[in-house]
Amino acid sequence: FPEKEPTMTRLAPIDRPKGILPRIAFAMTARRLGKVIAPMRIVYARFPELFRVAWSFLRIEDRSLTLDPELRHLVKVHTAQLNGCGFCRDIGRAMAVYDASGLGKLDLLDEWRTSPAFTASERAALAFAEASTRDLHVKDAVWDEVRRYFSEREIVEIAWLVALENYYNRLAIPFGIEDDGLCEIAATKLATRAPSASR
Repeated sequence: FPEKEPTMTRLAPIDRPKGILPRIAFAMTARRLGKVIAPMRIVYARFPELFRVAWSFLRIEDRSLTLDPELRHLVKVHTAQLNGCGFCRDIGRAMAVYDASGLGKLDLLDEWRTSPAFTASERAALAFAEASTRDLHVKDAVWDEVRRYFSEREIVEIAWLVALENYYNRLAIPFGIEDDGLCEIAATKLATRAPSASR
């Protein structure tokens, strides 16, 4: 897939980073997502130590969380939307496509309070994510609702996902990093795989 240049970024992308770790990270990301993502080319290439941090976070997400994957995507994309992070919204939607969660509820996130597509537990998690992102202080009513549906471990996982998403948002937004076309790539890759899988 051709690189889609980030529009109006504050720093120019680095496509040939120095060091073995960035080059490995670039190759792994291109293989997994169909391209080297803009934050790697703009932020991580200039601060290679962040690759290890990102790898640690990915391992936790992939191996340690007990929350349903669809709920994880909802929490992360909702947080990205609240912060206005186009890149993080895009990659969150792409991961939902790859994980087979689909985009159904993600496309309805603006209506999460009223749409019958969302369960009461999903609403509780999204309200908690919103309060954690906007105010940091979670009101008692929001806390009581999330406690109704989730264990203490699950609430900590939701809070960690919100914190992680806020971290990523703050690495993308200040540099003007926007939608990277990742959701389109994911949909295209799955569409081209589907016919051969049915043979």
